[in-house]
Formats: sequence, structure tokens, C-alpha cells
Amino acid sequence: MRLAGKIAIVTGAGSGFGEGIANTFAREGARVVVNDLNAEAGERVASAIRVAGGDAHFVQADVSNGDSVAKLLGATLARYGDLHIVVNNAGTTHKNKPLLQITEDEFDRVMAVNVKSIYWTAHHIVPHFRERGGGVFVNVASTAGIRPRPGLVWYNASKGAVITASKAMAAELGPDKIRVNCVNPVMGATGLIEQFMGVPDTPENRARFLATIPMGRLSTPQDVANACLYLASDEAEFITGTCLEVDGGRCV
Repeated sequence: MRLAGKIAIVTGAGSGFGEGIANTFAREGARVVVNDLNAEAGERVASAIRVAGGDAHFVQADVSNGDSVAKLLGATLARYGDLHIVVNNAGTTHKNKPLLQITEDEFDRVMAVNVKSIYWTAHHIVPHFRERGGGVFVNVASTAGIRPRPGLVWYNASKGAVITASKAMAAELGPDKIRVNCVNPVMGATGLIEQFMGVPDTPENRARFLATIPMGRLSTPQDVANACLYLASDEAEFITGTCLEVDGGRCV
């Protein structure tokens, strides 16, 4: 098992990519703290992991709030006594529409969930990683951060910030044996798909987007989980500051 003996927090793990990451990490031997704002969804994922023979514990927390992230770390240490891996997966978007139509509240929400969450996990968890002699952050960004599309300007900007922050964190935290890497998925069939497309999720509308992906399909939670698994594992012990596209060639 590639994560045997490891303890991992996965944020936004109540559905979509986060659920896939949590399930995969548990299958590979990690004890997983399933974090989500939606308690019903998070408990469902943690329970399914336990039923499958894994070890998972749900902690409700708003990762855009510093006190909430502090409680997430505290609950993890109280339950498992340590922490090795954090996957910053929680994310949101505004609807695909012209940039001048995005309200300040929409902008603030996207930046709080996508960017400020990483500030708070770093603020609270880096001291623990330093004390224990190392750790791993895997930040889930997006192809939108490197190949932006019209209509998603402020979402694109938030994911570009995640990519740059990940590289800067890697440079600063390398001497502490703290690795920081980034995964950039292309759009997946998650609950946000209509927000990203800005039109109904019909076969015709999907086909237009799929035509921009050389491999001809959307990303799946397992695609993203496989990339996160590698970057979180000891196989990647000398890899930091990288951004791994999981995009079927979208960014070529």
C-alpha cells in the first residue's frame, strides 16, 4: 500500500474529486480525515470508506475560515495523533459569464474558498509539519489557471493564484522537508459542470467542450485521485513545486 501509515486530510471530500481522492487514499492505506462543509455528504463518504475496510473520520469545517481550519487540525491530531498529508481540494466557481457581471460577493466567495483556504491550511499546518520534520501539501488547481477561458475570469485568476502559491510555498518550505505540489484537472463531470460551461449540461454542449480535449473526454475523480496519490506518496519524495496537468492534452 502506497500510503500505509500515513494520515491525510482531504478538503472538499464530500463529493466529486475530493470523494475520489479520499477513497483512493484509504484504499492505499492512509487514515483519512474527510472534510466538507456539507455534513451529510462528508459523513456518507467517511462511512463508505469504513464499510470498505478503510479508516476514515469526518470533520466538518469551513476551510475559508481560520478558526475552522484550526479546529480541523485539532480534530485530526486528537483522532490520529499526527498528520502527514493535506490535499487542498475544496473549491468553487462563479457561473460562466462576462467578467463585469460577476458581483463582489461572487468574487469574494471564489477567492475565499479557492485561495484563502490554502492560506489558512498553510498558516495552521506548516508549524505542525515543521515540528514533525516534514509533510506534504497537494493543492488542486485547474487547467483554467494556465489556459484560461473567457467567462471564467475570476475563477481563472483564483486557480492561477493557487499554482503560483504552490510553487512559492515549495521554494520556501523545501528546507523544512515540506513538499508542495499542484494538480491541474480539466473540467470533470462534477456538480459544478453547468457553472463552468455556462449553459445546460446537454450532450451537444458537452461535445463542443470535449472537442478541445485531444483525448476526447472529461476528467474523472479517479484521474485526479491517481495524480494526487503519486504526489502524496514517498515515490515523489524529491518532487516539489510541480504542477501536474490531468487534462487529456487540453493544455498542450
